[in-house]
Amino acid sequence: QVQLAESGGGLVQPGGSLRLSCAASGTITRIGAMGWYRQTPGKQREMVATITSGGFTTSVGSVKGRFTISRDNVKKTVYLQMNSLKPEDTAVYYCNAQTPTGHSYWGQGTQVIVSS
Repeated sequence: QVQLAESGGGLVQPGGSLRLSCAASGTITRIGAMGWYRQTPGKQREMVATITSGGFTTSVGSVKGRFTISRDNVKKTVYLQMNSLKPEDTAVYYCNAQTPTGHSYWGQGTQVIVSS
C-alpha cells in the first residue's frame, strides 16, 4: 500500500508561483513514475506533468515553460513548481504514483486557486 500526502496548494494572484509537494509513504520500497494531474468541475482529470524514476519528464503543452516537475527518490517525494500562474490553472491538483508492479495510487488532492 502507498499513501500520498500532498501539500502546497492555495490562493495566488495571476503571475504568482506555488510549489506543490507529494510525499509517498507505506509498505513500498520502490516507486515508478510519479505525476501531477488536475481537475475542474465538470471536466475530466488531465495530466499536468509526469516524471519517471530515472528523471524523464513529460508535461501538457499549456504548462510548458511555466511548470517544472521534479522528484527526490530518497524522500519518495515529487514536486511541482508552478510559475507564471494563470486563472485557467485553477483546479484541484492530484498526485499519482505508480509501482513497478503496475498499481496506481492517488492523493486526496490540493486546491489551487489563481485569482486577483
